[in-house]
Amino acid sequence: MKIYTKTGDKGTTSLIGGTRLSKSHVRIEAYGTVDELNAYIGMLRDQPVNTGRRDLLKEIQDRLFTIGSHLASEPEQTKKILPDLHEEDIQLLENEMDKIDAFVPPLRSFVLPGGHASVSFGHIARTVCRRAERTVIHLREQEEVEDGVIRYLNRLSDYLFMLCRAMTHELDAEEVAWKPRVISQK
Repeated sequence: MKIYTKTGDKGTTSLIGGTRLSKSHVRIEAYGTVDELNAYIGMLRDQPVNTGRRDLLKEIQDRLFTIGSHLASEPEQTKKILPDLHEEDIQLLENEMDKIDAFVPPLRSFVLPGGHASVSFGHIARTVCRRAERTVIHLREQEEVEDGVIRYLNRLSDYLFMLCRAMTHELDAEEVAWKPRVISQK
């Protein structure tokens, strides 16, 4: 089977189930953003600091493929043939955040993204995750989207923030507190 089909040359693509949509449709934007996020999670998985987290990050990538398959399907198809999300998937992220919270210093201010290339990749993944969440919420305003998809993306962005804090700590990188500039009064 060839990778190119030429069926999208006129700006449309097909959902699982056969419905064709414009490539600019919010549904396509939603699963495209989840795919972008998945690529960034792969980049995080490949960082040496995350050697001990590779299995967890691979599992997150699997869940993102599940979410992408739901978003790429006609709503009635998601209940029939697709893998599903479980409450345990969200609980796993919460448990991992609790583990990180137990060893990183308490957070006393907003932090500026950066400090090390691996941490920066994590912050990019976090912001793409937030964009994916916003896009899926936009889609839900128009069509049915399972609540678990939005909950998972919301919790994943929180986990990615905590992962950045863990990597910063483990790499002995600087966590730069945001110190807002205050306009002086004359």
